[in-house]
Amino acid sequence: MNAPRVLVVDDDDDIRGLVVELLQRAGLDVDQANDGRAGLRAFHQAPPDLVLLDVSMPGLDGWQTLERIRDLSDVPVMMLTARGAELERVRGLQAGADDYMVKPFGRQELVARVQALLRRARSSGEERQETYADERITIDFAQRAVRYDGREVPLTPLEFKLLSVFVRHPRQVLSREQLLELVWGDAYGVSGDQVKLYVGYLRRKLDPDQPDRVPIETVRGFGYRYQASRKG
Repeated sequence: MNAPRVLVVDDDDDIRGLVVELLQRAGLDVDQANDGRAGLRAFHQAPPDLVLLDVSMPGLDGWQTLERIRDLSDVPVMMLTARGAELERVRGLQAGADDYMVKPFGRQELVARVQALLRRARSSGEERQETYADERITIDFAQRAVRYDGREVPLTPLEFKLLSVFVRHPRQVLSREQLLELVWGDAYGVSGDQVKLYVGYLRRKLDPDQPDRVPIETVRGFGYRYQASRKG
C-alpha cells in the first residue's frame, strides 16, 4: 500500500523544509512548492491526499490558492499562518479549510493533526451509503449534494461532513468529543468550541430564515442529536 501523499506549499524555505522533513520521518510521501501557482501545478501533476497551505505568500496567496483547490477537489487542506486571531481562523474554516495551525507550531502536534486529517479522509472514502433522505433533507453522498425542504444548500467540506455524521446517527446524542473524532478525525489540539461554531453554521445554511427549526437538537450538558423525520 502506497504512503499518503502530502503537498506542502509555503514560501518560507526554512519552514517548508522543516515540515517536509517532519512528514517524511512520519512515513508520508511529500511534494513541495514555494508559492501558490507552483502549488497548483504540483496539485495537478500529482493529486495529493492532503495539502498544507501557507496563508501569506506573494502573488497567489493561501486564500486564493485554497479557492482554486476547492473548485477541483475536497481534499483535506490545513492552513499554516503566523496570524492566530479568531476571525482569521474562522475565515479559513469557512473558506473550506479543514484545519488551521498557527506558527510557530509544535512538531508533534503538526504530525498528529496531519495524520488525523488523513484518517478522517480515508474513513470518509470508505463509506458505502450513497444517498440519504427524510422529510426535510436529501443527501447524495457521491455528488456531495444537499437539499433541505426542496432547496439546494451549498456546504463547505467540513459542514457536509458534520451533517453526514448527524444523519448517519439519527436520534443518537453525540457528545462534542464524539463529533470531534467523527468529523475532525481526532480531538487532539481541536477545541470543543469548533463543534458549537459549526453546528451554528450548519443550521443557518440549512434554514437561513429559521435556523432553530433545523432538526439538530442541542442536548444541554451532553451534545447534539439529529431528530430525523421519516419520509412518507
